[in-house]
Amino acid sequence: MTAAGVPVTPSTGIAARPRRRARELLLEAAARLFYANGVAATGIDTITAEAGVAKKSLYNNFSSKADLVTGYLEARHGEWLGLYRKRLESAHTPREQVLAVFDAYLDHANVAYQHGFRGCGLLNAAAELPAREPGRVAVRRHKEEVQQLLAEHVATLLPGQQERTRATAAHLAFLLEGAMARAGLEGTDVRLKEARHIAGQLLDAL
Repeated sequence: MTAAGVPVTPSTGIAARPRRRARELLLEAAARLFYANGVAATGIDTITAEAGVAKKSLYNNFSSKADLVTGYLEARHGEWLGLYRKRLESAHTPREQVLAVFDAYLDHANVAYQHGFRGCGLLNAAAELPAREPGRVAVRRHKEEVQQLLAEHVATLLPGQQERTRATAAHLAFLLEGAMARAGLEGTDVRLKEARHIAGQLLDAL
């Protein structure tokens, strides 16, 4: 309730805006620090200092560091989906739609990371988390969704061939993940470009 007697609600109140802004600042800071330094090596104090918010703000928005990690991973998934959908706008054939998935990974790799490209931020974080941790579940969902998108596009190229579609989508997903791992180790997008070329050859041979 404001001084004027108007209730402040999460959707309309001015009191909600600073809280949403703090959440955004924390997620942005976490994204930079988790990607550059790793999840375990990045403490709460470092994140709040980077975000420029009070420690209390973190716990007003996230129940724990694990909750923040999950929020970070879900935000990265949303970021990738945005890149994919933008690429999809100019993909006019099923072949181009499959390659749009690879292009979205290339776009993600070419984001101006402050301390250099270190590969897939989701897999990097998942490697540090215990089994069945919510963050690992979020990463698994992302990878499964990427493979499902590939399958949907391949299905248009192989109508009525469900098993071949499934196998081809899995092949493309493994190709993409392997290329991303090598790209992260090498710090460049060269392997992803090679994977895209190989994917095109696979599609042409269907």
